Amino acid sequence: MPNNSFENLQVYQLAEKLADNIWKTVVKWDSFAKDTVGKQIVKAADSIGANIAEGNGRGSYQDNRRFVRIARGSLYETRHWLRRAYKRNLLNDEQITELKPLLEELSPKLNAFLRSISQKIEEPVTSNQ
Repeated sequence: MPNNSFENLQVYQLAEKLADNIWKTVVKWDSFAKDTVGKQIVKAADSIGANIAEGNGRGSYQDNRRFVRIARGSLYETRHWLRRAYKRNLLNDEQITELKPLLEELSPKLNAFLRSISQKIEEPVTSNQ
């Protein structure tokens, strides 16, 4: 597997942006909200980028694909916690408006990245003899 730096991947950069925006919001919450919903949402959001990075570093397309799937699961978990935070009045409409485009962009980019990895697995190996 080529040693492309995960930091250069658009999908990784978008995951970082989402996680950083969530962190900036959660850090302002009261201690009860931080200790319950806050820790969960930050861990889930941070896990998206962490799994993209880990998969990239594993050295095989199969491992990379597996970790991108885990990242996608973490994205869905993040969406769950954002819904809970909004329903519990921890997030306002303005904050949701800021986060929603990141979520809407990240989901298809993760799926496209996963497809690109899967295509590399299926490519036949040719030898130059």
